[in-house]
Amino acid sequence: MVVLVTGSNGQLGQALQALSERYPFFQFVFCNSKELDITNKVNCKAVFEKYTPDFCINAAAYTAVDKAESEPEKAFEINANGAENIAESCKRHNTILLHISTDFVFDAYYSNNIAYYDKELRLPLKSNLGLTETDVPFPAGIYGLTKLQGEQAVQHTWEKHFILRTSWVYSEFGTNFLKTMLRLASERDTLSVVDDQIGTPTYAIDLAEALLQMILFCTSRNILDDLFGTYHFSNEGNCSWYDFAHEIFKEKDITINLQPIPTTSYPTPAKRPQYSVLDKTKIKKVFDLNIQNWKISLQDCLQKV
Repeated sequence: MVVLVTGSNGQLGQALQALSERYPFFQFVFCNSKELDITNKVNCKAVFEKYTPDFCINAAAYTAVDKAESEPEKAFEINANGAENIAESCKRHNTILLHISTDFVFDAYYSNNIAYYDKELRLPLKSNLGLTETDVPFPAGIYGLTKLQGEQAVQHTWEKHFILRTSWVYSEFGTNFLKTMLRLASERDTLSVVDDQIGTPTYAIDLAEALLQMILFCTSRNILDDLFGTYHFSNEGNCSWYDFAHEIFKEKDITINLQPIPTTSYPTPAKRPQYSVLDKTKIKKVFDLNIQNWKISLQDCLQKV
């Protein structure tokens, strides 16, 4: 069973590599952007013809959220056109596609549907579980828009797909919020972090494990066509970025003057989601997944940092 992974140098790609030894019955092919440029149709075709994968995890993406505002063409080429190229190659080889998307497809949702959101309780009024797969995407920035366009390209191109939306990914790999907090704490005595953006941290290892469990599920039984589609995955629970930072420093026994600030005090080129907690009911039910609380997964990650 051949599993092709794009974007192998990213957080998720490295997490999948770290877990690959636990799945010796899969033949993994890890490709970085030089080995597989998803924006290049010819390159995609050649790689797929060489390996004829049974599954493809498309972890390649343009993820520079703020920079995307000044580089919309580049973000679109990777996140939208690249996703379409991968979907076309998957269709040509009857490869099941697992495509990674983001909570940023909802980053204008609650600001434009204010009746759904209680700012004081930090909860959506319609549910205490968060955004579902049937909520209508409403991106505010270029990054979210291009990721939504990538989802739509996959949906229109190849029916045998799983789109997995996730949020606030961190790990012991690459650059991310957790590692930035640890670095800043070593340089400063005081740190201010936004406390009015609510979401859920996702440990890349847990995300990788979920993807591999989905593939294992597909290989162990005859998958029904109605199981294909869009799913949400993050760790359980929710917090603000301030809460996330506070927990990092508490677990690492770091003393620092941590101050909560509103989003208005930390303006960025791209708008961030005010509330992007993802409801995981569907993925847990369909694939029988047991998802850890974000605080437990954070402890697991910090043992490796």
